[in-house]
Amino acid sequence: MSLTLPWHALVEAWRVTDPPAADAASPPACDPARLTGGFVSCSLPFVETYGSAGIAALGDPTRRAIFESLARRPKAVGELAAELPVSRPAVSQHLRVLKEAGLVTDRADGTRRIYQLRQQGVQAIHGYLDQMWGQAMAAFQAEAEQAADCAPAATRAAREGQGARPGVTARARGRGG
Repeated sequence: MSLTLPWHALVEAWRVTDPPAADAASPPACDPARLTGGFVSCSLPFVETYGSAGIAALGDPTRRAIFESLARRPKAVGELAAELPVSRPAVSQHLRVLKEAGLVTDRADGTRRIYQLRQQGVQAIHGYLDQMWGQAMAAFQAEAEQAADCAPAATRAAREGQGARPGVTARARGRGG
């Protein structure tokens, strides 16, 4: 599981608002106000999963539209701005976020910058979604197996082609139905 808040927001959320009393024996062993970007608790390091930064960056519809446009072909900021109902500076800011998330890269072309998708970033998102899908399918399989183990014996027997069929009386079975 990854956190979508920046580390400084986490620090603020955990910051002790009341200063310690003057007669306090010692500061707490774990001072949440001293947390850094490398830790989300006193003993739990912050580990961002591969692909989660990219998914977070694609949470904005404008960034998704830019990402999808760049998937078709590399483009300059002006070309992207012409396709979208936002200004060129706004497109530049969205591209900066996508670049920081590792989803796009840029190169100089005279006075322009040409942006294109970064394959490693797309592969990281793909890997992340594959991992999540695998976990979801494993959980579904475990739940289905547990439900099958809890099924009544008559239902299991009917499903396996043995014995009584649910909803059919013995009299109806005797008549061939």
